Amino acid sequence: MGLVNLLTRDPLAFVLVAVPLLYSIILHELAHGWVAYQMGDPTAKGSGRLSLNPIKHLDPIGTLMLFLVGFGWAKPVPVNLNNIPDRRKGLIFVSSAGITANILIAFIALLFSRMFLMSSSGILAVLVYYVVEINITLAALNLIPIPPLDGSKILMGVASEKVGYFLARMERYGFFIIIALLYLGILDFLIAFFRGIIVMLIKILLP
Repeated sequence: MGLVNLLTRDPLAFVLVAVPLLYSIILHELAHGWVAYQMGDPTAKGSGRLSLNPIKHLDPIGTLMLFLVGFGWAKPVPVNLNNIPDRRKGLIFVSSAGITANILIAFIALLFSRMFLMSSSGILAVLVYYVVEINITLAALNLIPIPPLDGSKILMGVASEKVGYFLARMERYGFFIIIALLYLGILDFLIAFFRGIIVMLIKILLP
């Protein structure tokens, strides 16, 4: 379901979904650039992408798709791994940063809910619910090792050069592969698999 449909049916629900979704995607991309900067690559900072300003991150087509079909994306943060002394380590850490940020946001939201919310109803409780669901889903989606998703970059960093070369060649077709998997229902299965792992990890940390 696209956000446009939600806006026409329930404007309050639209706000409670759209705002967390927007900033969860922004923080995901911001995390990539921030980790790259900490490891020696100033590319994202130089292009103004270490910012919470949505305008800096929104991709026109990705935003339109998000509103129309509920599936979208932001502009990838520019990273130059050649500026990082250990290129393979940089690839792993930078690619993991967005996923880690989303899991951390979900964890903090659940911790906040446990410490301060006395009721499971009300606007604030609903907002926390959407923050958790959106961020766990974004993290799970990006763990899938299909280019250009972050999971493929992490796999490139830990696998052999032959596997890395194969994934790099596959990236030009990645978007179409993801759309096909979404249409066939396979993407939902993969997201559910990685969601299960993330939820299990959060339950261990926050029993």
